[in-house]
Amino acid sequence: MKKQISTSIRIETSPKVIWDILIDFNAYPEWNPFIRSISGKLTLGAKLKVALMGMNFKPQIMELIPNKSFIWLGHLGMKGLFDGEHKFHVIDNGDGSSTFEQSERFSGILVRLFSSSLDKNTKNGFIEMNEKLKLRAEHRSLSNDK
Repeated sequence: MKKQISTSIRIETSPKVIWDILIDFNAYPEWNPFIRSISGKLTLGAKLKVALMGMNFKPQIMELIPNKSFIWLGHLGMKGLFDGEHKFHVIDNGDGSSTFEQSERFSGILVRLFSSSLDKNTKNGFIEMNEKLKLRAEHRSLSNDK
């Protein structure tokens, strides 16, 4: 079974400001209510340690394009049970603003079991993270303009 969750938010700042916040893993506990912590080397193919809402896992970085996209692939237990391809995508709107998209494609035999939780808790976690990222990025942009 497969399932996808997608969210997006317009942020009044450049992709670089958003990217710099997104890859500053050490600061996540200060602002990120969904992803509590990330540790590991930010390089293509590297494995990260991620803690979020009561779950810990070690995804592998599948794509890393500075100021644009960051994709990891994680598994709960062994591959094929409950897999998630998480995408962070930053789009330059060409008018001084950006669109931040966060999505995840889930697959595996346990997806149906977690489906309602994904629709509610996980999607709400994405939305809350997006909103906090927006606040932090726009505040940083205003502070830098002064």
